[in-house]
Amino acid sequence: MAVSFAHTWRSTRLTLEMIKWEHSIFALPFALTGAVLAADGWPHWSTLLWIVVCMVSLRTAAMAFNRLVDAEIDRINPRTATRAIPAGLLTKGFVAAFTLLSIAVFVFAAAMLNRMTLLLSPVAIVVVLAYSYMKRITRWSHLVLGLALGIAPSGAWIAVRGSLDPRIVVLTCAVLLWVAGFDVLYACQDFDHDRANGLNSVPQAFGLRGAFMLARTMHLIMLGLLVWLVMLFHLGPVAAFGVGVVALLLLYEHSLISPTDLSRMNAAFFTLNGIISVVFFCAVAGAVALK
Repeated sequence: MAVSFAHTWRSTRLTLEMIKWEHSIFALPFALTGAVLAADGWPHWSTLLWIVVCMVSLRTAAMAFNRLVDAEIDRINPRTATRAIPAGLLTKGFVAAFTLLSIAVFVFAAAMLNRMTLLLSPVAIVVVLAYSYMKRITRWSHLVLGLALGIAPSGAWIAVRGSLDPRIVVLTCAVLLWVAGFDVLYACQDFDHDRANGLNSVPQAFGLRGAFMLARTMHLIMLGLLVWLVMLFHLGPVAAFGVGVVALLLLYEHSLISPTDLSRMNAAFFTLNGIISVVFFCAVAGAVALK
């Protein structure tokens, strides 16, 4: 029994490391932004708790499923060959069970919010799991990943109000383009591998320079949508200042990498994107508090 528990704990720890569960911070602040806007202040603590559980569990399921589905692709890619499944550190069966458990937690948390979140939970599950197959089908898989994270603020709005307001969809579109833009940049690392193995991506289709241009365009439109959001909710100068900081952080992020130098991709992708989402949430929360 002790050996079995130790093995399960080790496998669980390896799975959490594999999916980088701590990077849930990317989308979580945007979900909390949707919740704060829906409540015009801070929602009840129990609502916030179940929103966080929904976010973390569904993101965990999506990442575990992605590693499971992409195991063979990861095995032949030098950048990803050391991941837990292709390296033989985790079995596909364990990761599949972990994925199902995470989905069950998500559905339970959705049920604890309201009827609408429960009814829409299958839609969210399909969206986040579908991404794992998109690279085999379309060069625009980055947009599907963006949608998977972009539905977070709209989902949080529904969690608070039990209905959807078109204004919050503006934030969903902004997050969609933000995520899609940096996923395009991240995919540049696999440019040669994707072309050699017939996998679809924006860099594979348009080249590295074209991918960088498209990512920058996505992020410019994203900033415009954030400005529109500030105007729609009459959030004032505090939120506008937050958008300005986000713009500067995005500019710095793009300055770290180029089509000829991707060596600082992790700093641009992981560190700065986490900061961007937290900065925007704090700005909106502050603006709502000052209303």
